[in-house]
Amino acid sequence: MKKRLRIKHTTTFEERLAAEARRLAEAAKNLAPGSPAQELLLRRARQAETARRISSWLSSPGLRPPKAVENLISDRKG
Repeated sequence: MKKRLRIKHTTTFEERLAAEARRLAEAAKNLAPGSPAQELLLRRARQAETARRISSWLSSPGLRPPKAVENLISDRKG
């Protein structure tokens, strides 16, 4: 059986996601505006930022849903 590689990270998952989002956004600035490559990089930067926010929310001690979700839930009850 093949051994699994273990990596000891020095930064948190949220910090790594934020750094990746910044790196992708910076790389997108160097491309022609509106080009498919720039759009792809910007989309991936937004996805990394969204993943960071979700991860941060999930690991928070309060674990409360975002306001938009609370509004949807209250609309269904009323």
